[in-house]
Amino acid sequence: MIQNQLDTKQYRLNSLTIFFIYISVFINSYVFFKSPFEFYVGYLIYIVLLPGFIRRYGFNGSLFFIFLTLFVTGLVNVFLGNNTTDLFFKVFTGLTLSYFFYYYVVLEFNFNIEQLFKWYLTGAYIASVLGVYQLICYRLGFEWGYRFGYIFNKWGISPGGILGLRINSIFAEPTHLAAVLSAAFFVSVYNMFIKEPMYISRFRSVVIMAVYILSFSGLGQSGIFLTLLLLAVNFGLVRYLAVAVPVGIVLFNVMYNNVSEFKGRLDGLVDLFSGREFQIGKIHGSSFILYNNYVVAMKNFSTNFAFGTGIGSHPVAFDKFSMAKDIKTYGFNQNGADANSMLLRLISETGIFGVTIILVIIIKGYVRRDPGNESYHWLISNAILVMILLNLFRQGHYFLNGFPFFVILYYFNNINYKKYLESKHLADVPDDLIDGSKEKELRTDIALQK
Repeated sequence: MIQNQLDTKQYRLNSLTIFFIYISVFINSYVFFKSPFEFYVGYLIYIVLLPGFIRRYGFNGSLFFIFLTLFVTGLVNVFLGNNTTDLFFKVFTGLTLSYFFYYYVVLEFNFNIEQLFKWYLTGAYIASVLGVYQLICYRLGFEWGYRFGYIFNKWGISPGGILGLRINSIFAEPTHLAAVLSAAFFVSVYNMFIKEPMYISRFRSVVIMAVYILSFSGLGQSGIFLTLLLLAVNFGLVRYLAVAVPVGIVLFNVMYNNVSEFKGRLDGLVDLFSGREFQIGKIHGSSFILYNNYVVAMKNFSTNFAFGTGIGSHPVAFDKFSMAKDIKTYGFNQNGADANSMLLRLISETGIFGVTIILVIIIKGYVRRDPGNESYHWLISNAILVMILLNLFRQGHYFLNGFPFFVILYYFNNINYKKYLESKHLADVPDDLIDGSKEKELRTDIALQK
C-alpha cells in the first residue's frame, strides 16, 4: 500500500516535470516582465528545477570548460570596452542556465533520447491542432478564437497567405512556429513514404504538415527544402530528388506569388548580396536588417576572430559598424541584439571558438541512415538537424524555444547510436570470446537497459 502511494507520487512528480520542461519549449510568447530584460516562462522553470538537478548530478566537465572559456573571454572583452557588464551577464547567465538545465533533463531521463523526442512530437501535434483551430476561427470570423493576444503578451496576428491568415498557433509569429515544428515536420513527411508511421500516426503527421505549410513562413520554406534534401541524402539522391525537386518548385512558386512578405524579403536579399545599394521603399526592410547584421558580424569578426567580443556583445558591435546609423526611419536598427541570425551572432560574439564548437557538434553528431543497421537514430538526428540549421540561419536568440534542449538531444542521440552499434556487434560475439572487463560491463549495461 505504502509502496503504491510512493509510486503514484513519483509518477505525478515525473509527469509534472515533463510538463514544465516542454512548456519551456513551446510557450515563449508570454513574458512576466520586459525590463530590465524579458523574463520568459522557461526562466522560471530553470529556477525551480535546476537546483535539484545540480544537487543530484553535479557539474559536467565539458560544459563547464566551454562556459568557463566564454566567461573569461567575456570578462576580458568587458574590460577592453568591447562589451558592457549588463549585456554580458544578462545573456551569459541565461545561456549557461539553459544548457546546463537541458543537459540535466537528459540525465534525469537516463539518456532516453527517443522518449524525450516522442514527447516533443506530442507537443508539436497539440500546437498544430491549436493552429488548425486558429485558422477555422479566422475563417468563421470568431475573433476570440484566432487572436491569442489576450493570453500571450508577446503574440501577434499575422495576416497574409492564400487563406488570409498565416498560422502561428501559440507562437509569437509564424517564424517561431516554423523553427520549433521543423523537426516534427521532418518526421511527418517521412511518415508519408512508409507503411508503418514512426512515433506519430499518419493523421497527426498530416495535421503537422498542413499547419507548417500554412504558416507561410519564409523560414518554413527553408525547412521544407532541408527536409526534402536530407531525405534524399538518406534514401538515395536520384530517387528522392525526383520527388523533392518538383515539390520544392511548386511550394516555392506558391509562396513567392502569394506571400508578399516572402517575395519582398527574398528579392531584397538577392539585391543586397548582389551589390545593390539600399534605398528605402525599393528594398524590403527585413532584408536590409539581416544584411546589415551580416556586415556588422563580418567586420567585428575581422578584428576579434579568435574568441569574438564576448557573449552578449553584438549590440556594441552593431553601434560601431551598422550601415543604418544615418537612416532616421524607425525600424532599420532593429535586431541589433540578436544579429537576426544565430550563426552571425556566434561569429560576432564567439569567433572561431564558438563557431567551431557548433560545427563539430553538427558534423560529428550527425547520424546518417544505414540500411544495414536500421534504427531510429538517423530519423531523430536528421529531424533535429533541420531545426538547428534553421535557427542558425534566422533565429538569433541563443536559448529561445528550448533550442539548447535540441542541440543536446542531437549530441546524445549520436552517442546512443554508437552504443547501439557496439551492442549489436557484441550480441553476435559468444561470451567465451569476450575478453576484458570493459566489454563485459558494456554487455551488462545493455542487458540492464533492455
